[in-house]
Amino acid sequence: MLTYSMEDRGGLPLYEYLYRRIREDVLSGALTVGEKLPSKRALAEHLGVSVITVEGAYAQLEAEGYVSARPRSGFFVSQVERGAPGTVPPPALPPQPERMWRLDLKTNRVDAARFPLAAWARLTRQTLSEEGAAILSPLPHQGLPALRRAICADLRDYRGLSVSPEQIVVGAGAEYLYLLLAQLLGRETVLAVEDPGYPKIRQVYEKSGVRCVSIPLDGEGMDPAALRAAGAGAAHLSPAHQYPTGLVTPIRRRQELLRWAEETGGVLIEDDYDSELRFSGRPIPPLQSIDRAGCVVYLNTFSQTIAPSIRMGYLVLPPRLAERYRRELDFYACTVPATEQFVLARFLERGYYEQHLARMRTEYRARRAAVLDAFRRSAFANRVRISEQGAGLHFLMRLETGRTDAQIAARAAELGVRLAFLSEYTRRRAPEFDHTLVVNYAGLERERLGEAAALLEEIFAE
Repeated sequence: MLTYSMEDRGGLPLYEYLYRRIREDVLSGALTVGEKLPSKRALAEHLGVSVITVEGAYAQLEAEGYVSARPRSGFFVSQVERGAPGTVPPPALPPQPERMWRLDLKTNRVDAARFPLAAWARLTRQTLSEEGAAILSPLPHQGLPALRRAICADLRDYRGLSVSPEQIVVGAGAEYLYLLLAQLLGRETVLAVEDPGYPKIRQVYEKSGVRCVSIPLDGEGMDPAALRAAGAGAAHLSPAHQYPTGLVTPIRRRQELLRWAEETGGVLIEDDYDSELRFSGRPIPPLQSIDRAGCVVYLNTFSQTIAPSIRMGYLVLPPRLAERYRRELDFYACTVPATEQFVLARFLERGYYEQHLARMRTEYRARRAAVLDAFRRSAFANRVRISEQGAGLHFLMRLETGRTDAQIAARAAELGVRLAFLSEYTRRRAPEFDHTLVVNYAGLERERLGEAAALLEEIFAE
């Protein structure tokens, strides 16, 4: 007769505890193949539990194939692959500790304290109370129509783009949109990426099976002649404010890139990274605004302007690619939760987003000026040359030093400071990339500027 102590079951229901104990005996070989289990009533009386408890355990064992029932005969142990008795499960992976930095100039953190959480919470409550079953219903594959209409209106009013909701595909952040584009363009397409450039762009495309070629940037961005020489069929670029160099592609070069796309049938993927955060003059018009042949895919996210954790972005596909998307990729469900899409649609429609952007431009303009002023008044000021374009949440700072970037980074890490270098963003070895820091200043509070300057002074000391 099977005998188990039913007292120390760790809070499990009786039937589940009994099921687990019998399963262990089957897997260990304590119960042999073909062996008959006690009748439900006999085992219940023996263990002091109800017949229903034994029925539940036997039913689960039968459902998973550990035992089989024979009419009017009872339950018998099935043939299963047995593990070694007392096998210890593999240890769980240890958690990766996240280092806490005294100063982090590599990570581009958005200032969450400036976000209108009260307004977002109010819109969330309204959405939950007013939308009802719509929140629980399946969404169109390209995203909530109300959100796509709101994005169209925002692009029309503030970016000068005239597009329809049918051209927009909403997705969970830039990386997911890169994956969609890789499938839309096809693995046979040779994709050009900027060098220097954001490494994750190339990583995502290559993991999707797309062959990437690096195109060195000149003073105006990507050179169409280099695209032709590389045999590229598409190019991923950021003409409004390139990361990390800060380059702005002038109109002449933009027209040349469009001519390349028209003549070759190529596609330009315009990654409009942090274009909203321009602090002097008018925003640079998107490349797609002067595209007359339908060659440009426009890509943007709300990671920089709202928060990275919101994981929401969108594509604006030219008509020919929008048609191909519906024909070939429309089986993908939208990856952004319905509630967040409803809330963001209201956030855009009711003007909260533009108000928030205006406040962020004011804050970051002041913060940028304070950081630049502090660095220019620091003890290392005569050894650095700062290059900035009056836009975005980073700038470049070239340091006069005889040490390598790796040596400087190691010294910084010893002091709890995290630095990024332009040499990390290129696949080429060139002297002009050495000793140039990519300073992401968004998370640097003004009250800590003195401490930051003192730490950098210690790091830069020869």
